[in-house]
Amino acid sequence: MSTVSISTTTSRSMTAQDEAKPKDPFAGMTLLTPEGQEPRSRTSIEITRNALKRIRVAMGKEGISPDQGGLRLGVQGGGCSGLSYNIRFDTQPRERDRVFTFGAGVETPNDPSGGRPVRIFVDPKSFLYLAGMVLDFEETLIRQGFNFINPNSTKSCGCGSSFSA
Repeated sequence: MSTVSISTTTSRSMTAQDEAKPKDPFAGMTLLTPEGQEPRSRTSIEITRNALKRIRVAMGKEGISPDQGGLRLGVQGGGCSGLSYNIRFDTQPRERDRVFTFGAGVETPNDPSGGRPVRIFVDPKSFLYLAGMVLDFEETLIRQGFNFINPNSTKSCGCGSSFSA
């Protein structure tokens, strides 16, 4: 029989000044900026290292070539809050898509691509709502899936896939 112990520690008590500071939603995350873009740009999107790993693994399982295909991010009307996120693989970008390339040479665990870059496709209408967002992948005992950390979202519902801007 094995035992598990859980302990929590705090290094110091919080002061009123600490409570006034806004919490950084990206604390502890490794953000990847697309090739040719500035970090934290409102004219781009970013992904975390966890998202890069999951995209690569899923593309390998789906048989999508990183050289031609990619992950399509989009927004469509509907959902609890008025708009919902749409995520799927596509074999190639469309004519007017914005194409973001991530992770060239960045190796991730269990990486079937060997560190090859992945591409994310975003159509022009969806980009109005997704500009400046970060795509993360969360894997916990309770939840597994992509998180859209979107500065354009003014309200979201509990499901995490619906928002309003």
